[in-house]
Amino acid sequence: MRLLACLVFLLLAALPAAAGPLTIRVGYAGPAPGGTRHVPGLAGIVAAERYIEREVAGDPDLAVEWVFFKGAGPAVNEALAGGQLDFAFMGDLPSLSGRAAGLDTRIVMATNARDALYLVTTPASSIKGLSDLKGRKVAQFRGTSTHLASEGALRRAGLTSRDLQVYALDDASALAALAAGDVEAVLGKVLFLTLVERGQARVAWSSKGDPRAGPSNHLIVAGAFERAHPDLVARVVKASVRAAAWASDEANREAVFALWAKSGTPAAVFRADYEGQRLAERLSPLVDDLLIDTYREKAARARDLGLVRRAVDVTGWFEPTYVDAAIRDLGLAGTWTRYGADGRPLGS
Repeated sequence: MRLLACLVFLLLAALPAAAGPLTIRVGYAGPAPGGTRHVPGLAGIVAAERYIEREVAGDPDLAVEWVFFKGAGPAVNEALAGGQLDFAFMGDLPSLSGRAAGLDTRIVMATNARDALYLVTTPASSIKGLSDLKGRKVAQFRGTSTHLASEGALRRAGLTSRDLQVYALDDASALAALAAGDVEAVLGKVLFLTLVERGQARVAWSSKGDPRAGPSNHLIVAGAFERAHPDLVARVVKASVRAAAWASDEANREAVFALWAKSGTPAAVFRADYEGQRLAERLSPLVDDLLIDTYREKAARARDLGLVRRAVDVTGWFEPTYVDAAIRDLGLAGTWTRYGADGRPLGS
């Protein structure tokens, strides 16, 4: 009997432990007002409309937790490094910085990969374009995707941030500084069109129409989580692709802007930001050759400018199979245009 008991014990010990409750921890590189989930972009739709929660609702052992980081991308990297996040909606430069520092991550989906960058000035400013920024007081949010896009825009104009009087401010502080005239210009995203709508600022330049020139954003997953739970990665991506499909439908254009307006930025500002562009162009989830090549180019730029510690190799960093499977399973083929590295639609 003693021998039999020992054998039973050994057999039970060899069995895998039963899976217990699991919380899927999702981060967003930016703050949300008043404890809400309302932020702009595709991430805001996924969060506010609880797409991931709905995807796992039938599994009582799964929960979803969202964390919104006032410290933006750098704060998200700290959380990823500390094992406190499984997924994050974030921008290109912070993720490149994290990869350069050895963070184990995979990019599994594009989100707002072709956002616009704006040069917004005070109404009385004589600045007419990027080349006029030399010696001017300009606000810049360091360490973010906007920072990298700004440096790229300046470089194309024959300048670097060293040619400017740069004020390192987060978006909220930069908005206040521009409104007060403490800085003459800001290189930033849609938020700064709020002042334009009020007549307190004007747009001197934008990157609209150039898919490589603006900030790029994506959904990233911690490598350890992907290896342990590839099935859950597939479900999170599928939920996010479902959100992208709704948001990319022109019939939902005003509903999309109304939802984003709950973040505190008026719907009119988003209308101006997306004017002349299809929703599907800006909200495509595709991990295509254009996206990968754009990140390869940005990695080289970040290294040249000293924004990352070492050269970043993007080979193997992108995993398109989750998005492709979601598109197939949801019957969404043809919803978004897939581009080659040359920026041309594939098959054209």
